[in-house]
Amino acid sequence: MARTFIPRPLRGWVLPAALLAAWWLATRWGWTTSPLLVPPEKVWATAVEQVTSGKLAAALGASLRRDLIGFAIGSSAGLLFGALLGASRLADRLLGPSFHTLKQISLFAWIPLLSVWFGLGDAAKVAFLSLAAFFPVVLNTYEGIRSVPADLLEVARVLRFTRWQTWRHLILPSASPSIFAGVHLALIYAWLATLGAEYLLVSGQGIGNTMIDGREHFWMDLVLFGVIVVGLVGFALNWIASRIEARALAWRGRSVAQF
Repeated sequence: MARTFIPRPLRGWVLPAALLAAWWLATRWGWTTSPLLVPPEKVWATAVEQVTSGKLAAALGASLRRDLIGFAIGSSAGLLFGALLGASRLADRLLGPSFHTLKQISLFAWIPLLSVWFGLGDAAKVAFLSLAAFFPVVLNTYEGIRSVPADLLEVARVLRFTRWQTWRHLILPSASPSIFAGVHLALIYAWLATLGAEYLLVSGQGIGNTMIDGREHFWMDLVLFGVIVVGLVGFALNWIASRIEARALAWRGRSVAQF
């Protein structure tokens, strides 16, 4: 078996480091003369200017604020609606067909309607992000509740569990891996939708608007800086969500008798 001398915590940085080295060499040795690929040191100078001037903090703060508000609204509504569909067959028959039809509509197809209803400001962007977070949470909550084994529900009846005990000790622990997966996806989708909303609803401030400014003035160093920031923030959000999910579901390694 092949052995590597790269420490495990650093292995994920191998590809980014290789790409950075190739980027630097391409601009340093003149392998490309395209104005679309500016030197890394110019992007670094732009990064320093954006940070020291406070522009990055303002833009990123605006984007993250919208992202977290939309994520909170969409995931909360998704949890409630998904639990309703999963727990009630009547609600599933009445509301399920409409929901499964709406989920087939492309997320960006809602932009024209939301812009008419809410304008081009933060309200429309938050509504768009809420939709991005809503659908994955509903689907995963619904599937998680519906996948609870019937045998376990029968045991709960034999033990004369109340409805609250059944939900607390059986349904929620059984469905929680699927629910957390949906919330994790919602956080990622909301961040991706944040950039889409800022591109299509250009009013206001945000990291997407920073990239738009760079594109319109052909400041490729600013565009590349924005791309790097977006990637790093997405990585950080995914890492935080993974750690929270792992800690919240740590009970899966213990005996079910403890519940």
